[in-house]
Amino acid sequence: MVIKGVKSEGSNYGCFLKSRRGQVAIFIIIAILIVAIVALFFIFKDKIIKPKVSSGVESVYNTFTSCLEDDLSLGVGVLESQGGYIYLPEYESGSDYMPFSSQLNFLGNPIPYWYYVSGNDVEKEQVPSKADMQKELETFIDNKARTCFFDDYYSQGYEITMGKPDSTVTIKDGEVALDLKMDFSILKGEESYVAREHKVIFSSELGSLYNSALKVYDEEQQKQFLEQYGVDILRLYAPVDGVDMSCSPEIWNANDIFTELRSAIEANTLALKNSNNKKEYFQVQIPDIPAKQRVRFLNSKNWSYSFEVDPSNGPIMMANPVGNQQGLGILGFCYVPYHFVYNMNYPVLTQVISGNEIFQFPLAVVIKRNQPRNVSGGEAVGMPDTELCNDKNTLMNISVYNSDLKPVNADISFECLGTKCNIGTTQAGKISEEFPQCVNGFVNIRADGYKEESVMYSTIQEGSLSIYLTKLYNLSVQLKMDNQSYNKEAVIYFVSGDSSTTVFYPQQKSVELSAGDYEVQVYVYKNSTLKLGATTQQQCVTVPRSLIGGILGFTKQECFDTQVPAQVISNALSGGGKQNYTFTEEGLRSSKNINIFATSLPNPDSLDQLQTNYVIFESNPMRIEVK
Repeated sequence: MVIKGVKSEGSNYGCFLKSRRGQVAIFIIIAILIVAIVALFFIFKDKIIKPKVSSGVESVYNTFTSCLEDDLSLGVGVLESQGGYIYLPEYESGSDYMPFSSQLNFLGNPIPYWYYVSGNDVEKEQVPSKADMQKELETFIDNKARTCFFDDYYSQGYEITMGKPDSTVTIKDGEVALDLKMDFSILKGEESYVAREHKVIFSSELGSLYNSALKVYDEEQQKQFLEQYGVDILRLYAPVDGVDMSCSPEIWNANDIFTELRSAIEANTLALKNSNNKKEYFQVQIPDIPAKQRVRFLNSKNWSYSFEVDPSNGPIMMANPVGNQQGLGILGFCYVPYHFVYNMNYPVLTQVISGNEIFQFPLAVVIKRNQPRNVSGGEAVGMPDTELCNDKNTLMNISVYNSDLKPVNADISFECLGTKCNIGTTQAGKISEEFPQCVNGFVNIRADGYKEESVMYSTIQEGSLSIYLTKLYNLSVQLKMDNQSYNKEAVIYFVSGDSSTTVFYPQQKSVELSAGDYEVQVYVYKNSTLKLGATTQQQCVTVPRSLIGGILGFTKQECFDTQVPAQVISNALSGGGKQNYTFTEEGLRSSKNINIFATSLPNPDSLDQLQTNYVIFESNPMRIEVK
């Protein structure tokens, strides 16, 4: 029996055992902590307690960290100047169709395009990520870390040993941090020092500039503001759509227009600047660009360009008048409508600037058929390169001869589905090469001094093809009016069944012709002061009487007045005619000149006389001499 309030001996013994176990557990925990602390001390003693080093050793190490900072600065500068790349992607050349290679040569510095169109019309992007830039910087530092210059210290007796580097780089908005793990030991006499981890912080806006560059690029890809400005430049500096009041053709030189466009693109691109709120024409609204940064757009007329215009005859663009043809006298006036379609491709270098730092990347501006390119996010369009030009597996034997059955060295290309592949050049008139497979493709043959040929051919299986080229002969052209030499403006056409050649006289005084039948046409224009007053003409059209009446076929005439403005015809048809002529191979081979004898037409002093001149022109004969 246990009396309440008094502990038994057994109870006291149990409490004693519990107390002893608790003390043992505490001692074990304390022992573990002591062992851990001692281990951590020895592991991190170099960081906890900096060993005392002499000023000479400290100078060596400071030189090393300074060298790392220089290398980091150099790597950052290369990234900024080369669009986020230190090690350039594989180079890809352009073509006559698309002038862009995969890199823009800017003052001798190759910069990878962030967006471009390859030579075979495939859209491509090369936008590096921030992780890509960090990785390239790490590789750069790993390659440079053991190349620091220590010759002065070696001459003082220092021994410097470096292990294998392992860099980690972090790009932030205001700095680039380097954490380099590499054994770096210094030994001189009895003194030694070893460091295994090295940290460098380099102040730079690389991260912030890169973020802004991405914003500019995304804005361009989504809204194509550079293409929009390009279309405006095109319509301002080149004939695109319009109507001129004239009774003679309007003629432009495409080469002159392209030269002016190049200068205009250079000047107008340089005038662009970023703004958070677009108020002026040349301000480009790019949201969220820091106020301390500015964006600049560069173009040079000396960079690669590509311009095409249709319709054209070589470098000549011409629009013919309407209203002066036979049977159109009812119009009462002449006008020249024109519509030209352009393809323009040119590079723009984008620079994001903060203080002395510039991050730059190029991209391609592509305008097709007077319109900005379609946005496709950089995915391939058209025939992929691997499916056509890079996938040649059908052996073809091509032989090229002239009309005398002599072999001709010619450039061979193959065109299918809008994609053109260069095949090669014949040697002694022959070539044996693999072609891409295509149904009803075109083998194109081009040789200096010969008429270009294009032959439809299916390259589904191996085959042979013999092609005969027609030689072109260059002849001087001399125009005579009323048996007198004529050196004023005229347009001369040589029209054959499958081609037409135009000579704009007297700027051009030669022509290349092959043997065949031609219709030679000569249009001579002279200055005129023919004035046509404003007139009102009534035009009538047939319309349905009503909705039900239209279904039943009941119609009525509705007439309206057309106002024709007054105009002055400054150039009018005043001479020329048409003549059929057969140029023989023998005659062309032995001749150097073409003399064309045309006659004048009455000087038009009224619209009726102008109309009469066109009627006479159709049957006005000419004489042609080839000698």
